[in-house]
Amino acid sequence: MDKLRAMQTFALVAELGSFTKAANALQLPNASVSTLIAQLESQLQTKLLARTTRRVSLTDDGIAYLEGARRLIADLSELDLNVMRAGVAARGRLRIDVPAAAGRHFLAPALPDFLARYPDIAIEIGSTDRPVDLVMEGVDCVIRGGAVHDELLVARKLGAFETFTCAAPAYLKSRGTPKTLAHLQTQKHTAVNFFSAKTGRVFAFDFDDGKGDVQSIQLPHQVAANDADTHVALTCTGLGLAQLPNTDYVLRLLREKQLVRVLPQWNSGELPLYIMYPRNRHLSARLRAFVDWAVDLYGRKFASRRTTESAAL
Repeated sequence: MDKLRAMQTFALVAELGSFTKAANALQLPNASVSTLIAQLESQLQTKLLARTTRRVSLTDDGIAYLEGARRLIADLSELDLNVMRAGVAARGRLRIDVPAAAGRHFLAPALPDFLARYPDIAIEIGSTDRPVDLVMEGVDCVIRGGAVHDELLVARKLGAFETFTCAAPAYLKSRGTPKTLAHLQTQKHTAVNFFSAKTGRVFAFDFDDGKGDVQSIQLPHQVAANDADTHVALTCTGLGLAQLPNTDYVLRLLREKQLVRVLPQWNSGELPLYIMYPRNRHLSARLRAFVDWAVDLYGRKFASRRTTESAAL
């Protein structure tokens, strides 16, 4: 028995509700369709379809099997398409959305390399930190920092930034430099907090001593931001403490003494960075080319940064 052919035939019978209609669509004799279904049921040792003189209906086992069969058939079709598209030249328009900071400091400087490799691809870049409905807004992929919660998206990790607590020298001069977590309260420190563009939730400061002591502290703020560039800029003006990722830009501000790291004995976790695209959308040659290029680009950048960043801290 051709298992895949039998599954496809079963799915079509279930969709059309008729052996005769399925046979006509497949240009097969009714007997051939009946034989394929009977062989499939025999192998599974269960009835998938209940037949009467008037109609065909799914059994409980048939309902469960149909769901998995459709998923497998779709996956195999996607596999075939991807293999065929591998030989197709990457061309056409590609719409991506990235946070402004990632676009300016990471993506833009490297983009000429991608366009030189793929001269037939035209890229449109949107710069936001807000959640994007990729399908509704016609966006092919997004780059985002933080945890991924959308199961409808495929997320490929580009790397992760270490985060740490810092402030402007002017702020520390006015409030004092905290040496312990207790000083955050006794010195009445405030924060330049970061909040979610999707939920509005203000993120607490996380502190991990690396020995099992993990604390989460919510500092008060007079100002908060929901995009990375504004968050850094506000911190540099002396409005409070902030927990920032160790991007090249932030490391430069540390080297230039525009920012000072505080509480270095406490780690503040990581900020992972992902490139994401719709799970059920077939990857075009141009999208696959960009995703693979971005994964390689960021992988090399994160690897090289690990060897140089410690001097700034």
